[in-house]
Amino acid sequence: MTVASADRRLVLAQDASGEFVLPADMLAERFGWPIATLREMMSRGFVASRVERGEDEDAGRWRLSVRCGNRRWRAVIEADGTVSEQGVDIVPLAGQP
Repeated sequence: MTVASADRRLVLAQDASGEFVLPADMLAERFGWPIATLREMMSRGFVASRVERGEDEDAGRWRLSVRCGNRRWRAVIEADGTVSEQGVDIVPLAGQP
């Protein structure tokens, strides 16, 4: 994953239960879509996310993945909520080689 230097200042908030809050406009921008497209994909159930908590040498960090269609945004989040790495890649759709 790569991150532009300007993106290093991206800090993700957590809600009262400790869940990360991902702004829809930020995700839409990462996927290269208008926010309306992302919201439509969300309403149709085409967006899935995954949070992995770091262990051992990665303790205190998280890896977030958000998949929408054939695009996946992944980021490494530091203990203070700062995004240290991120990138978007194209992944095969289920059932595709």
